[in-house]
Amino acid sequence: MKYHCLIGLLSASLLVCAAGAEAPKPVGYRLQLDVVSDGYDGEFCWFHPRAGAIPGPVPTVVLTVQKWWLKQSDVFFPVQSLFTTDLGKTWSKPVEHLDTLGRHPAVKGIEEGICDFTPKWHAKSGTLLGTGHTVFYENNKLVKVRPRATVWSVYEPKTHTWTKWQALPMPDEAKFSCAGAGSTQRVDLENGDILLPIYSKNIPDKAYFTTVVRCKFDGKELRYSEHGSELFVDIERGLYEPSLAKFGGKFFLTMRNDRAAYVAVSKDGLHFSEPRKWTFDDGTDLGSYNTQAHWVTHGDGLFLTYTRRGADNDHVARHRAPLFMAQIDPDKLVVRRATEKILVPNKGAQLGNFAVVDVSERETWVTTSEGMAPAVLEKYGANGRVYAARLLWEKPNRAWAGH
Repeated sequence: MKYHCLIGLLSASLLVCAAGAEAPKPVGYRLQLDVVSDGYDGEFCWFHPRAGAIPGPVPTVVLTVQKWWLKQSDVFFPVQSLFTTDLGKTWSKPVEHLDTLGRHPAVKGIEEGICDFTPKWHAKSGTLLGTGHTVFYENNKLVKVRPRATVWSVYEPKTHTWTKWQALPMPDEAKFSCAGAGSTQRVDLENGDILLPIYSKNIPDKAYFTTVVRCKFDGKELRYSEHGSELFVDIERGLYEPSLAKFGGKFFLTMRNDRAAYVAVSKDGLHFSEPRKWTFDDGTDLGSYNTQAHWVTHGDGLFLTYTRRGADNDHVARHRAPLFMAQIDPDKLVVRRATEKILVPNKGAQLGNFAVVDVSERETWVTTSEGMAPAVLEKYGANGRVYAARLLWEKPNRAWAGH
């Protein structure tokens, strides 16, 4: 099955690069790298550390994590969460949400669970909404050919629990039989509508397409409304794990591919330009591949967070450390090499499963963990750490949802 980009509503002007255009002004910030936890037992490590912030005089930051069993690829256990009410000075102990965000029997010895869960504050309903997708295991081994569904759950701040996860109903079409919002980054509109990027395919197919789904959410139920362009490249697994940002009146979508990271742009958040590979502003390839990239959005500038080749990191699985951040040129769709900084250092473990949370108008956090893959060279210092790379802005962030 082939998918084509629907570009009807997209003006070609979005991709025109003026040779004499001024480069975006740098956005000032200070980096503070905190260690939320550390320790490694040789069998499990924390994975997918992703946070959501509940606004307040001092925001409550809720961090969700899962244990990764290193004996098998992509075997994750129930979502756990911990929280801080003092901006990371102290954290609660992790609580496993076995009944609501755990596994349950499916059919013939197969269990269904969820993974790649990401919480984010939904301002219109005043709720912390998490999204992810389903996964199936048989005898603690990943079922390779399987369906997938986007799932969601709401945080209960008084009890520090999550509601039982529910699947998002999608159109009854084969191309949505394996559709999920795992490790994605969404945009919430002022009217409360949610633009949720997902990746999908027919179950037997190997390659995914990426699309953005407009959802309705009233604080109690998430509903599909429509979806936009179906973005696809005919390279191995296609385009997946998309992340969406809004900046300067446009929408930007970054997508994972096995060979390179891709980017597309839109006026309405649904209909996108043809995807193209990420490059630096000097025309060279960004070097990010087969892993996630996410956005950091400030009112005065847009940043990309990523891992890449060419950083004295050939010993790290898929070059997934260190974790970088750089400001992009939103008109030319390139990464400004001179602005690149290391957020989390390379200690021999992969850092590629991470997320971004706007904590307040004064700070944004990038959370990640040291994925202790069997080939990790512990001589570099990896110890299963969970990090919060805190970006402390020089000027208030007008893009913060609680502004």
